[in-house]
Amino acid sequence: MNMKYMNIMSEIKNQIIAGTLKAGDKIPSIRYLSEKYGYSKNTVLKAYEELEKLHVIYSIPKSGYFVVHDSHLSTNTCNQNKIDFLSAGPDKRALPYKDVQHCMNQAIDLYKEELFTYSDEQGLLSLRQELVNHLQNNQVFTAAERVFITSGSQQALNLLVQMPFPNGKSNILIEQPSYFGIVESVQVHDITTFGIDLTMDSIDLDRLENMFRNNDIKFFYVIPRFHNPLGHSYTNEQKKKIVELANKYDVYIVEDDIFGDLDYNHKIDPMFAFDPSGRVIYIKSFSKVMLPGLRIGLTVLPELMIHSFRRFKFSEDLFSPSISQGALEIYLKSGMFNSHIHHIRDMYRRKMELAIAACRDYLLATASFTEPATGFYLSIYLPKTVHSKRLAQSLQQENILVDQADRMFLPEYRKGNLIRLCLSQVDEEQIRPGIEKIAAHIEAISKKQVHFIEEANRLI
Repeated sequence: MNMKYMNIMSEIKNQIIAGTLKAGDKIPSIRYLSEKYGYSKNTVLKAYEELEKLHVIYSIPKSGYFVVHDSHLSTNTCNQNKIDFLSAGPDKRALPYKDVQHCMNQAIDLYKEELFTYSDEQGLLSLRQELVNHLQNNQVFTAAERVFITSGSQQALNLLVQMPFPNGKSNILIEQPSYFGIVESVQVHDITTFGIDLTMDSIDLDRLENMFRNNDIKFFYVIPRFHNPLGHSYTNEQKKKIVELANKYDVYIVEDDIFGDLDYNHKIDPMFAFDPSGRVIYIKSFSKVMLPGLRIGLTVLPELMIHSFRRFKFSEDLFSPSISQGALEIYLKSGMFNSHIHHIRDMYRRKMELAIAACRDYLLATASFTEPATGFYLSIYLPKTVHSKRLAQSLQQENILVDQADRMFLPEYRKGNLIRLCLSQVDEEQIRPGIEKIAAHIEAISKKQVHFIEEANRLI
């Protein structure tokens, strides 16, 4: 992998942080840096194009490249040494602020009446119709009548946890570890919940069948693509088998496809695509790929559950904000969404490749790790002598933030040897040195043989 362009990016960023390059200053020419580093002009050009995407510099035709006037690098130097593998929001530098602002302004004009009256609790019909077209590109074929607009995916999960299902069952099954939002929801509502342990890249289907057969499972919550926190994805064959088991034992599946838009492998389908009987409930959020503040998600329901879901949603918030719905509809129809996804898909894939390369170089001797194709997350399994809490505290002293992942387990399944790395808000040039330091801390703690006795029975 050619990473030479990153050296140039680092030099420009460092000069902006140090004040050598100020807002409005012209940066060195492509020819100058090509001669200085001995790199090709295409390599320098790639570095400049990446800096443009990050809104650090801008170009003027026939004049060159210049430092932007509101560069986050020049105005926010206090965090320049922080390596943030903890924050799980999208990369703020890649958010489509101006495009979405334009769409919201248009939405105000188009949906004046809906903004000041009560709207359909199921969501704007025109948006749901547009989402049906959008979903077809992801092999999710449905009708607008089965689509509900929710305030992000978390609202949908919270409603599904509470409401009765057609199978008349009461217990819930979730992967372990899993998205902390589902863990919180089942605990807040005091729902009997079982967990099924995941391996680094898969699930034990025999164990899953046993859980379906013997535990009165209402639904199985699953993140089949770019799992949170592990990052792995199920194969099409595994998805088919899980759907078959769900049909055999009358279990519903709640598929959280929050990162499906980042998948560049068009041969990989969502679990919904293998569900001819209406057994899979499909959930998707736009928070991770657009602006989290829009709070827009969608849920595709079996026809048998539409009435019940509508009642539960109505009791919670009447309807989702019309202006956000209108803005999303315009954003989708205009083609801006597809353009944005193309850009961030490449960006997150590149970050993941850098992280996995660094893990292979620095962690193979001390720990194991997942190797996702893309997405936000990967996880590191620690040696038994290294507890995730101790490691996180040690790294924080060096301004490196990681997630110790304990909140992503049900209490009885909690383990102390897993950390999650989120790559979304970390700079590309920070990934390798950050993982190198993580590896050094793991080795140091391991050699000291630090044990946490109260957690000893939970280490794996």
